[in-house]
Amino acid sequence: MNIATSCGTLVVKKRGTLLLCHVTGTEHWDIPKGLLDPGETTLDAAVRELHEETGLEFSRDRFIDLGLFSYRRDKQLYLFRVDAPDDFDDLGHLICTSHFMHHVTGQPTPEMDGFCWATRDEVRMLCWPRMGSLLLKLDW
Repeated sequence: MNIATSCGTLVVKKRGTLLLCHVTGTEHWDIPKGLLDPGETTLDAAVRELHEETGLEFSRDRFIDLGLFSYRRDKQLYLFRVDAPDDFDDLGHLICTSHFMHHVTGQPTPEMDGFCWATRDEVRMLCWPRMGSLLLKLDW
């Protein structure tokens, strides 16, 4: 079985909150992440996915390599961390430019349709159980 690699970024505030993106059409929230494209480095994929799903761009030297994590039988996660600037509180300017074709309307629909800062307790409630469990094992 081929195991896909998804690359993501934990954008963290000093007060210990994590940037989450609401997954369109679900009740769940997630970190900005996506599949590694052929020929891409894990950092390239994480930078690209962060930009596509939030519009955020940070200097590559701000990305801290957290490494590879087991996630599902068919998928592993390669994660990075970026410490958000102290004045980065307002999420109103964030925008997802990555789309899928909506199964009912057939219209391009953003993969993510909302953003929030979440505490560890909120991550436990907002994320899919597998993602929440993984995020809570990490030091952020």
